[in-house]
Amino acid sequence: MLYFDTSYLVRLHTRDAGWEKVRALASTDNVACALHGQAETVAAFHRKFREGAITQKELGAVIAEFEKDSRAGGFRWLPVSPAVIACVVRAYVTLPAATALRAADAIHLATASENQFKELYSNDARLLAASPYFGLKGVNII
Repeated sequence: MLYFDTSYLVRLHTRDAGWEKVRALASTDNVACALHGQAETVAAFHRKFREGAITQKELGAVIAEFEKDSRAGGFRWLPVSPAVIACVVRAYVTLPAATALRAADAIHLATASENQFKELYSNDARLLAASPYFGLKGVNII
């Protein structure tokens, strides 16, 4: 099973830079993500609409496709449990001051760690840089 953060999930439904490589990787195994990744992915689609990259009709279509894939079991949505939040708290206690990590990204890292993943796939430089603090190898194939 592969853990994808939102930056990779979006590429499964859009043609953002690197989408071909991300889709090829996704075809090799099942894809997992923290449950909050659903909301983040839909928000990323809406951002494309807000910025004029897609029309409202295209927004509706891409969200419908994403929801269809989710209902069909295309993703394993991992819960954001108390153990995940405890992992986030422990990490922030030890993160160096120079490490900029958003809470949502910390939840991705903690979810992957708490679910025994060794690697996490992302295109987010800050998330990737923080991954060792969660016992993970951050990988970007793009």
